[in-house]
Amino acid sequence: MESTELFGSVLSDMWPGLSIILVTVMGLVLVVWDAFSNDSKSIPWVAAASLGIGIVWEALNVIHPSEAIFFGMIRAGGYASFVNIVIMLSALMSIVLSVPYLRRIRHPFGEVYALIMFATAGMIMLGTANNLVSIFVGLETMSIALYILTGLVRDNEGAIESALKYFLLGAFSTGFFLFGIALLYTATGTMYLPQLSDGLEQSGLYVLFWAGVGLLFIGFFFKVSAVPFHMWTPDVYQGAPTTLTGYMSTSSKAAAFASLILVLYYALPPERWNLVLAVIAVTTMVIGNVLALAQRNVKRMLAYSSIAHAGYVLVGLAAGTNEGYTGALIYLLVYSLMNIGTFGVMAMLEWDGREGHQQTLDSLAGVALRKPLLGVTMGIFMFSLMGFPPLAGFFAKLYVFAPAIQAGLTWLVIIGVLMSAVSAAYYLRILWVMYMRSPEEQPAEVRNATFPVPAPAAAVIVACAVLLVILGLIPGLYEITGGFFGPSAGIQPTAMVP
Repeated sequence: MESTELFGSVLSDMWPGLSIILVTVMGLVLVVWDAFSNDSKSIPWVAAASLGIGIVWEALNVIHPSEAIFFGMIRAGGYASFVNIVIMLSALMSIVLSVPYLRRIRHPFGEVYALIMFATAGMIMLGTANNLVSIFVGLETMSIALYILTGLVRDNEGAIESALKYFLLGAFSTGFFLFGIALLYTATGTMYLPQLSDGLEQSGLYVLFWAGVGLLFIGFFFKVSAVPFHMWTPDVYQGAPTTLTGYMSTSSKAAAFASLILVLYYALPPERWNLVLAVIAVTTMVIGNVLALAQRNVKRMLAYSSIAHAGYVLVGLAAGTNEGYTGALIYLLVYSLMNIGTFGVMAMLEWDGREGHQQTLDSLAGVALRKPLLGVTMGIFMFSLMGFPPLAGFFAKLYVFAPAIQAGLTWLVIIGVLMSAVSAAYYLRILWVMYMRSPEEQPAEVRNATFPVPAPAAAVIVACAVLLVILGLIPGLYEITGGFFGPSAGIQPTAMVP
C-alpha cells in the first residue's frame, strides 16, 4: 500500500475510532497539564467531559453494523460501541466519585485521572480488538495503569502490598497469555481473529492450537477474576482506594469479557469448550458466594461477590450462542451500574483513613438512619445484585440463564439460581446491619464520623440506582443489543474448527 493510500485509510478510520483517539489524546493532555499546573482542580472535570463526549458518540453509532478499522486491528460500531459505552460510563462515574473521595483522603493527584484515561484507552482496545496483537496491547496498557492506581496511597502498607501482589500475579498471567498468542500464531499463521479458523484448517496443527487456546484462557480468567485465578482479587479490592476499586471491578471486567466473547465467537466451536466454561462458571459462582459469607470486611465481601458475578457471566458464555453473548453484554452493563453505585456508597461511608481496610460490617450499624440517601440507594444496589425483581439485576441474570437453558445447560442454571439465593444471605446482612442495628453499636471512631456526601458523588450514586430501576421496569430497552452478532451486524463467525 502506498503512503498516500495508507494516510487516507487512517484518516477515514478516525471518525469511527474517535472514542479511543479522544481518550488517548486527552490522557496525554492531562499529563502535560498536570506538569504545568500541579493537581489542578479542573483536570478531573475535563477528563469527565471528554468521556461524556465519547459516550454520546458511541451512542450514535451503536445501531450501526460493526466494522473493522485501523487495518482490521479493532472494531467500531454496533457491538464495539456498546462495549465502549459500558467502559467509558464506568470510568466517567468513577472519576466523579473520586474527586471528593481523593480530596478527603488527601491524595487529589492530577495524574490519577490521566492514568484512568490511559487505562480506559487500553480497555477500549481490549474490548474491541479484532487482532491478537491488539488484545495484548490493550491488556497491558490497562494493566500497567491499574497496577499504579492500586498502589496510589504509598504510605498505606495495605495498598502497597495489594499493588505488588497484583503486579506479580498479573505479570505471571501475562506470560501465559503471550505464550498462548505465540502458539495460536504458529498454528494458524495469522493474528486476526476472523481468520484463525481458516488458518487452522490449512495447517492442521490442532494440538498447538488448543494449547494456545488454553493459555489464552488463563490470561482472560485472571483478568475477570474467575476461579482458580481469583486469588489476587480480595487483597487488591481491599487495599486500593475505594472509588478506584469500583472502576477496576467494572471497566476492566467488561473489557476482558468483551474480548473473550470475540475470541469464542470467531475461533472456537461451542461443543469443544462450553463444558470447560460451564465447570469454571460453577466453581466461580460457588467459591465466590460461599467465601463471601465468611467475610467481615465489606470490601473483601464485595470482592468475593465480584468473583461470583464473573461466574454468572460465564454461564451466558457457556451457552455458546448469539443470545448468550448478548446476555453477557447486558449483564456487564447492569453489573457496572450496581458495582459503581455500591463502591460509591462505601467510599462515602469510609472512616478508617486506610481506604476501607478496616471497614467491617459493624461499622455500618444504623448508618442508614444517619444517611437515608445512602441507605435507600444501597438497598437498591443490594437487591439488584442478588437478582431481585423488578430491578435490572433480575433481568440481567435472566438474559444469561435463559440461553444456557436453551443450550441444554439446565443443570448449570439451577446451580446459578441456588448461588443467587446464597448471595442473598450476605447482601441482606449488609442491609440488616445498616437498618436494623443501632448507631450506638458502632465503634467510637465511627460514631464521631460525619460521612459527608458531596453533590457530585450523590448524583452518581442516585443515577446508578435510578438506571437500575428503569432498566428493570422497562426491559425492552435491552432490545437494541439483539443485532450485535450475525451477518447483518457486521460480525459473523468463519468456518468452525474441527
